Amino acid sequence: MSLFPVYRQPGTLMADLEDMWNTTLAPFTEWAPTFGTHLIRVEDAVEKGRYVVRAELPGIDPDKDVEVSVRDRRLMIKAERTEKKEEKGRSEFRYGSFERTVTLPPGAQEEGIEATYAKGVLTVAVPMTEQPEELTKKVEVKSGD
Repeated sequence: MSLFPVYRQPGTLMADLEDMWNTTLAPFTEWAPTFGTHLIRVEDAVEKGRYVVRAELPGIDPDKDVEVSVRDRRLMIKAERTEKKEEKGRSEFRYGSFERTVTLPPGAQEEGIEATYAKGVLTVAVPMTEQPEELTKKVEVKSGD
């Protein structure tokens, strides 16, 4: 168990809701509204002084189809998977644009970030500095009378 709080983009429940939506309407996919882009499923942790984000991205070419960037303490992962129509039949694979933005924790450095892809998983390692103890400051509440 990590004592370091894991930082996630608000609304991570969206992936579960999208799965539920797609499962419920699977027989009627041609009528179902689309979400536009799919969320990338991620897991994150602090390991050996680095903030590590692992993104589930099977079936893509990391050289052509993945973009990783950092801006204003936010790590952005974008990917594209194109559909290959080789045979007729049913497919439950997801195609199109995928993306996820993760807020970097305090102490994360925007320089020296490394990204690797193996076996369908993109791993992004962000170096971190030592965390100073959080200071709590009490704020006096004044009466409005």
